[in-house]
Amino acid sequence: MSRPAVSREAVLDHNARAWDRLAQGKAALARPAADEAFGDPRAWLGSGGAAGRPWLPARLDGLAVLCLAAGGGKHGPLYAAAGAHVTVLDISPVMLDLDRQVARERKIDLEILQGSMDDLAMLREGRFDLVIHPVSTCYLPDVARVFGAVAHVTKPGGLYVSQHKSPASLQAALAPAASGRYEIIHSQASGDPLPPQPPSRLREAGTQEFIHPLAALLGGICAAGFMIEDVCEPDHTQPGAAAGTFAHRAAFLPPYIRILARKRGTGALFHAHAP
Repeated sequence: MSRPAVSREAVLDHNARAWDRLAQGKAALARPAADEAFGDPRAWLGSGGAAGRPWLPARLDGLAVLCLAAGGGKHGPLYAAAGAHVTVLDISPVMLDLDRQVARERKIDLEILQGSMDDLAMLREGRFDLVIHPVSTCYLPDVARVFGAVAHVTKPGGLYVSQHKSPASLQAALAPAASGRYEIIHSQASGDPLPPQPPSRLREAGTQEFIHPLAALLGGICAAGFMIEDVCEPDHTQPGAAAGTFAHRAAFLPPYIRILARKRGTGALFHAHAP
């Protein structure tokens, strides 16, 4: 799919500043992990996948884990508290300050790096057993470059667990039309950032976001050198949710897709088990 020339550097700068503002404003996605999560961090992290299909290894002790585009004081500190050797990389210095604060308060060792998820040249090839990548690929126009960077730093047999905004969800209106339906209003093919929308659980205020088709997400991960082992759409529905709410819309348009992939190589370094 051809895309118009969009300045990567301009997008990076725009979104770094947007996430700085979100962190300074204590937005929901820029809040450190709650105190109770550190009582049993491995249990708090869960299985990583859909119910009954655990993705993460039972023990994280000693694993080299990259929390990619994951600043904010949540993912990195919890994986480190569960015993992993953790590197956190994010483009927002203010989000990374939250990780430094949590690490200092809880005496957790973290390697904290500022950078873009599509340029991991500062990290050694094949360094990580596990890459955890929460929702963020929507903030760059080229996901192939992201997946190539992740493949470079993942060990053969290592796992890549990523979550993405569903393309159909990004294409659709945030509120239902008069008919009660959520209508598709954006094209997958334009390659331009989505027009601004009021802040919501579906769109982060002030950011530039891009729609990536499933072919670019699933196919891109495979083309980078991974084998996809499982896919799920986390369930955010609620019985009786009012029309127009996040939970109601999720029943028609699941907002996220989560992907488990393994780097091709000499074999699995470990297998996932229920915690």
